Amino acid sequence: MNYQTTTLRRALAADYAIGLMSSAARRRFEQLLLDDAALRGELAQWQESLASLTDNLPEQPVPDRVWHGITARIEPQVLHMPEKRPFWNWLRITAAVCSLVIAVTLGVFYTRDTARYSATLLTVDAQPALKVEAHEDYLDVEPLALAAVDPQRSLELWAIPADGKPISLGVIPVGGKGRVELSDAQKALIGKPVALAVSLEPKGGSPTGQPTGPVLYQGALAAR
Repeated sequence: MNYQTTTLRRALAADYAIGLMSSAARRRFEQLLLDDAALRGELAQWQESLASLTDNLPEQPVPDRVWHGITARIEPQVLHMPEKRPFWNWLRITAAVCSLVIAVTLGVFYTRDTARYSATLLTVDAQPALKVEAHEDYLDVEPLALAAVDPQRSLELWAIPADGKPISLGVIPVGGKGRVELSDAQKALIGKPVALAVSLEPKGGSPTGQPTGPVLYQGALAAR
């Protein structure tokens, strides 16, 4: 692997600073740091950018619905055997399934709006909380295990360049699922090495243009 590539060095430094590396990858990266002053400087920039976002993070209780979902997945499932159906019923079902497969295949073939970048945002305990996929004009967000949010508060998504201040990408839809439309200036950030973070803000978003509440989730945006 060519560790002199600028994009790769920035991405590795971001993953290390946020804590996304495996144990083996962290050991390899730490060996590189010993003899590479420029890489240590890159890591220091990421750590400085992220430091202000992780101060005084309150403990967030896990909602009951998350535990119920985990329990439902790990408990043994009861297998129900279907009743025998007449031949013509199975023929109709087969035809319907084939039609659905064809429709989906054609839809995928003609759809050009595919995600170019993605990120999985983690809690302070390194638990997956929110999935973000970056398309050409918008972000598609999907909750994995979000903490409950007061109706008078909003979750705001931020892009954090390695050498700059957090830039708001917009307020996440209520419930954590939906689209976040991007302006031209925001689109320009997506193709660069950036970290994403979600802060808890007053309803409608931060009134100052910078994070004012605690940062709940964060992760690095990477090409798919």
